Amino acid sequence: QVELVESGGGLVQPGGSLRLSCTASGTIFSIYVMAWYRRAPGKQRELVATVTSGGTTNYADSVKGRFTISRDNDEHTVYLQMVSLKPEDTAVYYCNADIRSRIGTYSYWGQGTQVTVSS
Repeated sequence: QVELVESGGGLVQPGGSLRLSCTASGTIFSIYVMAWYRRAPGKQRELVATVTSGGTTNYADSVKGRFTISRDNDEHTVYLQMVSLKPEDTAVYYCNADIRSRIGTYSYWGQGTQVTVSS
């Protein structure tokens, strides 16, 4: 059974920083693309950033220059470092990963972690 568990969300003032983490567990053979998504109240889910197994990254225009995605392949963990946070960054953040395990390759989701940017 593969599982993604996130941590690091919370309440932060505008201009502040947070670091999200997401670790995959289970019998894992390979992890391909890892990503962070977010869903703000009343809005559709939005892709925030992706990172390939080789370290190639991609970002939504709204977070470029402020967010940094990275991963530790040995620890099966993806991170999202967020700086200069804005109220519009408030959302539930979800990690996602394409993982090959004993049962094949599937896309897995974390349970979500709330990020609130408010004074």
